[in-house]
Amino acid sequence: MFRKLLSFDEARQILKKNFSPKPVGVERVSISEAHDRVLAGDVVAQMDVPPFDRSTVDGYAVRAANTFGADEDRPVALKLCGRVAVGESPNIVVENGLTAEIATGAPLPKGADAVVMMEHTTQKDDTIFIHRPVSKGENVMKAGSDIRKGETILKKNQRMSSREIGVLAALGLTEASMYKRPKVAILSTGAEIVEPGKPLPPGKIYDINAHALSAEVKECGGEPINLGIVPDERDQLKGAVKRALKTADALITSGGVSVGPKDIIPQVLDELGEPGVIISGIAVKPGKPTTIAIIEGKPVFSLPGHPTSSLLMFHIIVRPIICKMVGRTEETPPMLKAVAAAKMFTARGRRTFVMVSLTYDKNGKLLASPVPTGLSGAITTLTKASGFVEISEERQFINAGDEITVYLFQTRNLSSPS
Repeated sequence: MFRKLLSFDEARQILKKNFSPKPVGVERVSISEAHDRVLAGDVVAQMDVPPFDRSTVDGYAVRAANTFGADEDRPVALKLCGRVAVGESPNIVVENGLTAEIATGAPLPKGADAVVMMEHTTQKDDTIFIHRPVSKGENVMKAGSDIRKGETILKKNQRMSSREIGVLAALGLTEASMYKRPKVAILSTGAEIVEPGKPLPPGKIYDINAHALSAEVKECGGEPINLGIVPDERDQLKGAVKRALKTADALITSGGVSVGPKDIIPQVLDELGEPGVIISGIAVKPGKPTTIAIIEGKPVFSLPGHPTSSLLMFHIIVRPIICKMVGRTEETPPMLKAVAAAKMFTARGRRTFVMVSLTYDKNGKLLASPVPTGLSGAITTLTKASGFVEISEERQFINAGDEITVYLFQTRNLSSPS
């Protein structure tokens, strides 16, 4: 397979032509489970928030006109007619010459149109002396000033954070329509890998990819289904893929896509339905053996077995697809500009992705330093990297000092220069 490698751009076009990712369904989700989910429709407010005029301070509810002319030396005297506490509906009326004590957050009583702060008053018996005038609406949050009934307060495809969930709660909602989380099956192949937690025989290594890729799917908002390790045997692989695609919306495999005698994933996938394998090898470094198939309308991403290659290819190719299936709108990772701290070389004729770490120099300049890759199976390469630099096939190298774009694996707080 992959005798003629596709260019990176060709591979993306072929994938786009053969598969259009979209959300897999809609369901009602409680607000306690809504964090990081994506809204499947607009949320229109069915009430005002707040639902009543409320005081924003502890003080006295007044008619603003009754306070005009008040100052420290000549306060205005008003008669106390009652008190309004938080959570109660006031049954008093503030008429001319009267005032009512009111707590922060309490409803404004009928007749009042402003609140004088407690510290601008003094009291003697049931007389309140106002030492500073207020204007109409001062220290009052009007009904609907935060959210107005009929307002579209949250929009379709909006990702739910603590703030959006707070808005739902403020409207009295206990659930909302969200896109379903796509189920993404994950399986590993290879005679050399062992499930973590089991004894490690000589010559074996623990399975990194299934667990790392499961975490990546979760970070995209999907629901991973870890199928564990499947032997490099045609019938077992074929059966595992069939079972996975019956219940999952997408499948990710790792290993079995190179040119060795046990690398049979492409052949197995090509036997399971049309169009089958659409991409078998991409002119990139790392990740050249990456294979992609479409089976029964579902995508299968077969990534290299080496963790660094597998996780980078997930980030570049698979992540945007999963995000769209989740309902998220982002397609590219966050990026920023930096200066190359050292010369970066490309693999001739291949799109090259160089992992870099980010630091500030003493002058506050952001530097991108290549992370030594060692062997492609080294998982620590990615843990040391802040992101990656993409170098086109036509370019031979990047010189130290060149301005470059760094695509971040995630938004991280960089330590500022001291």
